[in-house]
Amino acid sequence: MDFRIVWDQPEPCPYLPGQTARLPLRVPKRMLRPEETDAQLAAGDRRSGRMLYKTTCPACAACEPLRVPVAEFVQSKSQRRVWAKNVDEVTVRVGPPIIDDARLILFNRHKMERGLSRSGEPMTALAYRQWLVDTCMETVEVAYFEGDKLIAVSILDLGLVAASSVYHFFDPDSSKRSLGVFSALIEIEWLRQQGKQWYYFGLFVADCSHLSYKADYRPNERLVDGSWRRSE
Repeated sequence: MDFRIVWDQPEPCPYLPGQTARLPLRVPKRMLRPEETDAQLAAGDRRSGRMLYKTTCPACAACEPLRVPVAEFVQSKSQRRVWAKNVDEVTVRVGPPIIDDARLILFNRHKMERGLSRSGEPMTALAYRQWLVDTCMETVEVAYFEGDKLIAVSILDLGLVAASSVYHFFDPDSSKRSLGVFSALIEIEWLRQQGKQWYYFGLFVADCSHLSYKADYRPNERLVDGSWRRSE
């Protein structure tokens, strides 16, 4: 698969203060086939819009891509409580990713009210489309509803045997539902029913609380020095 590099400059690390990150952005020359998506995910790639990237930081290896074998995954006690709290009350719909007022408002509420916006500015419809809707591989949206109200959205990239969680956001008013946990459980179960093998969960960073929680989904594997290593 041929790629064109469109960005490759050192920048402040978004996960660890004081560290320098390097995240080269590469654009494939065409849409990826499902088996090619699997290969890129297995190599540690993530997607942002039509671009792929993976960490190649000069002096740090804290970022470890993490994946869950969906056939072997077993919910923990706390995860079972979250499942039971939501499974009969939240409706899940899978379809193509879209951008509309409801999704943009929900995204910006999630970012702004939870203090996750780096710039302090709301995301525009164009930026949302360029990041989450425009894609270079098969991508779906998993939407979560309480009645008719949209309360959460996940974006998933799909390969032949794997899927990658691109981003998840939820209504801050529904925080007691632990929708981040519930969405991961739903998506793992959906992938199990689809016969997929791997749920790629993005980057694990032990010293970053926003990313270290991913180790709670067990068993899992982490990409360390080019090899996937099992963690129970």
